[in-house]
Amino acid sequence: MRWLLFFIIVFILEIYAFQAIRRLTSSKKLRITYFLLSFLPIIILIYNFYNNTEDKTFNEYRAIVLGIVLAVYSLKNMLILFLFGEDIFRSFRYIYKKLKKPSEHVQIEGRRKFISQIAMGLGSIPFFSLIYGMFQGKYNFKVLTYELAFEDLPEEFDGYQITQLSDIHSGSFNNHEKIKYAINLINKQESDALMFTGDLVNSLASEMDDWKDLFGQLKAKDGIYSILGNHDYGDYYKFKEPKDKEENFKNFLKVHEEMGWQMLRNEHRLIKKNDAHLAVVGVENWGKGRFKKAGNIDKACEGLIQKDFKIVLSHDPSYWDKVLHQHEKNLHLTLSGHTHGMQFGIEIPGWFKWSPIQYRYKQWAGVYEFKKRYINVNRGFGYLAYPGRVGIWPEITVIKFKKGNSDQSKTVAVKS
Repeated sequence: MRWLLFFIIVFILEIYAFQAIRRLTSSKKLRITYFLLSFLPIIILIYNFYNNTEDKTFNEYRAIVLGIVLAVYSLKNMLILFLFGEDIFRSFRYIYKKLKKPSEHVQIEGRRKFISQIAMGLGSIPFFSLIYGMFQGKYNFKVLTYELAFEDLPEEFDGYQITQLSDIHSGSFNNHEKIKYAINLINKQESDALMFTGDLVNSLASEMDDWKDLFGQLKAKDGIYSILGNHDYGDYYKFKEPKDKEENFKNFLKVHEEMGWQMLRNEHRLIKKNDAHLAVVGVENWGKGRFKKAGNIDKACEGLIQKDFKIVLSHDPSYWDKVLHQHEKNLHLTLSGHTHGMQFGIEIPGWFKWSPIQYRYKQWAGVYEFKKRYINVNRGFGYLAYPGRVGIWPEITVIKFKKGNSDQSKTVAVKS
């Protein structure tokens, strides 16, 4: 019944949007092409999901079909919006004329072709932007550099540099050359340590089979540290038996070992310089709403004291907003991801930043501060569902530490 209702609504909207196409062209071929682009991707997507009931993840094929659906309907929504606006105007014009001259026969005005032309022109902007995002934007890697100052930073770590990656989602990749370029770009930053904040895969450990050799080439003299994201547990795949899920998770952890990444599961590691150290604290996923809540910052901080300088890895920024920003252990910097910046938005560094995701997450992209405690939300390295990025580009974050007053921090990204 829910699919029947869905198709009824879609059909009504299609008929409505088709009025613009009908005004623009009388070509049967173009009209048939319009209907094929409208319905075929949706039918293929639904069939593909229901034909394979075990795998509910967005693999490359499904993501491309979804991307086409989103692009087409971004155009249709503009057509519908303009047609609806014109229909309201036509209705008011009709009522006005009828009230003004009730004895005369009044006809409602016909739709104007130029309105459909304007709607088609404006609708082509998000349409072609989404197409561009699928073929170019998803690999438009950007290095964002921040400088953060802390009064209690150990002097030995003044000038220390880390690189943060997040949300790789390897199951979505399809271009080895582009990923190899990104790996080289990361290594060129020559950071002291590398931090990965979760979602290495979409669901299955096997997604890394074609990519672990590349990601195993990442280097940092003080090590590579990683945590779990909500996708890494395999919760979004329907395994035949519980043991299959357990085996998948074991294989996933083994991938980290093979790449030389240190997995932190509600625990910490110390990076030492002479007699000083900083703590890398990794928590499991903790997200608001339906997301898994396995993170335990108290357990992860066992043995640490308030004056220890701490970098917390927490996949979902909700945990910072709920707990970490006011935690008694004084958590200096939290690194998160998860939001992807919704892979769609508008950014003018230092001036303007917008994405629909900001209506769900208070901290969704970039650096935020609360009483000299910071969080950086990485926009993500990969992509999921929609196979592209528009305006919110794949991110490699570089953070440089400075000993000094927090007013000296530069929280607006230097992009390269």
